[in-house]
Amino acid sequence: MTERAGSQEIDLSVVWQGLKRHLVWILGTGALLALAAFLWSRAQPPIYEASASLIASNSQGQESTLSTALVKAPPLPEGAVAQALQSTQVIGPLIQAISKDEKIARGERQRLSENLRKELREQRLRTVTLTSRLDLTGNGIYTVRARARTTAAAQRLANLASATLLSWDRNRALENVRRAQAGFQAQLAQVDQQLATSGLSSLERQTLITRRASVQGNLTQVQLLEDSVAGVLSSLSAAVEPLRPIAPKPMRNAVLSGLLGLLLATGVVALVTVLDRTIRSEDDLLALNVPTLAVIPRLRQRDIVFSGIVRAARQAGLYEAIGFLRVNLMAVLVSKPHPVVMVTSTAPGEGKSSLTATLADGFASSGQRVLIIDADLRRGTQAVVWKKYDEGGHWHQLTGQGGVRTTREALTDPHNVQVIRVEDNVDMLPAGPGLQDSLGVFNQADIAGALSLWRQHYDIVLIDSAPLLALADGLVVGIHADAVLMVTEYGRTNVHSVRSALRRAERAGLNILGFVINKSDAREGNSYGYSYSYAPRGGVKA
Repeated sequence: MTERAGSQEIDLSVVWQGLKRHLVWILGTGALLALAAFLWSRAQPPIYEASASLIASNSQGQESTLSTALVKAPPLPEGAVAQALQSTQVIGPLIQAISKDEKIARGERQRLSENLRKELREQRLRTVTLTSRLDLTGNGIYTVRARARTTAAAQRLANLASATLLSWDRNRALENVRRAQAGFQAQLAQVDQQLATSGLSSLERQTLITRRASVQGNLTQVQLLEDSVAGVLSSLSAAVEPLRPIAPKPMRNAVLSGLLGLLLATGVVALVTVLDRTIRSEDDLLALNVPTLAVIPRLRQRDIVFSGIVRAARQAGLYEAIGFLRVNLMAVLVSKPHPVVMVTSTAPGEGKSSLTATLADGFASSGQRVLIIDADLRRGTQAVVWKKYDEGGHWHQLTGQGGVRTTREALTDPHNVQVIRVEDNVDMLPAGPGLQDSLGVFNQADIAGALSLWRQHYDIVLIDSAPLLALADGLVVGIHADAVLMVTEYGRTNVHSVRSALRRAERAGLNILGFVINKSDAREGNSYGYSYSYAPRGGVKA
């Protein structure tokens, strides 16, 4: 497999994880849109559709007997009927016919008339539509469909529209007849005017009388032909009342809206997942060339509130994950006696303090002595973390006699320091009250000397430092640590933030040992799962 193909496979897996993570939201969006479409459709009035059929005969061939007694309209070019239906010559008479039709309810008549006027202005008919099935000569069938809110109104509207089209087609043939009538009437008036002139000879008068009789005869024939005018269109079948409405269809609309909602939600989630640059797996950190030492599952907030972080971590089975981290740390630091490890993060709230506490508890459970130094002088939290776990901690001497009990004071007088025993094999030096100028304390202190003095009493020293992007304190303290562990929060820490923090650490000379992805979602399956999937087996009968 090529590198590009592998990259695409990773991207698809990331998208799939994002879809699974937001599955409830995706399904909820589809269900909500489906429900809204169903309720909206149910609230809409029903729409009925009726249809009437017209037959078109464009052939001009006629029997000789009928050729002199029948006047046929000119052939209809392709699209002429559809265009006529959207003109005032058809819609105007149709609106007048609707307004006079007593078989349609008054309110429906007004609604249909208003809709037709609006659609005529927009040149987009929806109330009355026309479809056709014609051959190459223009002969075939036209179907007129009409929509209304009652069955009777739909039937009447279809028949009225059909009748209006027939009337328009017949009027095309009448235009030639009426032009002929107008011409003969003009000739007749001219002859009468000449006859009224005095001084005509008997021959001239007789000629005019003969001409008048001929013109009068032609005019009479044309008037008789007016009743025998025929158009290209003729009625094939009248409309009948429909049995059921064609709209709305609540179930169909709900299904389509639900599917559309699922597609839109899936697309949005996929796009957000692709654009999401937060840490969610070890793969997100591969490009930084720093190993990921552990993936720590998220604790339930309820357990933290009632039991404290350390006890909640034990009850939740996080110590398999902490065990992986402890083993990885010691494998790298095996050659360093009494190692000092600084735990930091990119920003506040990513869980570095809770990880420091649980890691210390993990070392202590294996019989190693641990000192926790809370070096976050601006916002130290180790005292709060361990207070929940053990209210009965007691102070004892680390160096000298009597002495100080906070990190800030201990850095100025490292030879007389007391620490609090928070549990067996774990001592803690709290940060003390929040200090604004914490960097000044570190710059004036002999950090290397203090750590060299304190580390001799413990197997490992863990320093809880301020976030690297928030304060420069961690950069000053970290150069005196044997290794630095950087904590990232699953789904919150941005890759760009990690890269920025890493650049600062490298410029300051910090030894970044690796990353820890904290608060991961065990349901996604991209972490190891640890105790969630590898429970002890029950007893075996002999």
